[in-house]
Amino acid sequence: MRTTPTNNNNPLGKVYLVGAGPGAVDLITVRGAKLLEQADIVFYDALVDPEMLALCPQAEKIEVGKRCGKLSSAQQFINKRLVDAAQKHQVIVRLKGGDPMLFGRADEEIQALKAAGIEVQVVPGITAALAGAASIQQSLTLRGVSRSVAFITLAQGTENVAPGQPISNPSADTLVYYMGRKDAARIAQQLIEQSPNQHSNTPVQILEAVSTARERLWISTLQELAAGKADQWFDSASPALIMIGEALRTSITLASDTAEEKIDECLQKAG
Repeated sequence: MRTTPTNNNNPLGKVYLVGAGPGAVDLITVRGAKLLEQADIVFYDALVDPEMLALCPQAEKIEVGKRCGKLSSAQQFINKRLVDAAQKHQVIVRLKGGDPMLFGRADEEIQALKAAGIEVQVVPGITAALAGAASIQQSLTLRGVSRSVAFITLAQGTENVAPGQPISNPSADTLVYYMGRKDAARIAQQLIEQSPNQHSNTPVQILEAVSTARERLWISTLQELAAGKADQWFDSASPALIMIGEALRTSITLASDTAEEKIDECLQKAG
């Protein structure tokens, strides 16, 4: 028998903004998974793995995700649907990729819900940058090398961006760009030209489909990225994460050493 939390003093339902994590189904938090099991209705992003929806077979499931260059739900429409759902259901889950509070437009949904007198709770999730660092087994900070990290996206709603708006230059030691695929070469060029912390030989690692079975890794330098060398590598169907900084050099060195060891081993066997 399924039970759902209720509020006897408020006939309206409660909305939970739940982080789905970076992609892998088993990286959602225990709290998030339990809420999916209790949900009456789930509004989910386009990047949420369909297998994760198996955690809420009892719920009505509605896709409201956004994909760059594709038909998607307007944010105001999503806000209204959440408010409307709280008039009919007790447990409403808004399932967002990664963490709801990072590049997820959670503020707009929270404000719309509060304005309607609807209780809302945020359940954090693992953001892609941290899952990416775990995947390559390299910290984004490194003693004596990197004491700061910036998470950046160039993607903005068209209502908030002026035509020809330039890319700002973050001053952090390690930079992680979300949704930067189409601007990858331009990002690298501008960093080489203008950033005091980055140069042409700065390590770059690009991860696609982080934490999933489809995960792919591209390792190079800012100079190679600026030259467009990653453009043909990208898979347009998968989200990409661009990580830049000296802290990543350790993992690149280790990867290179491992490759050389395998080559030496093969030569010895052949000999």
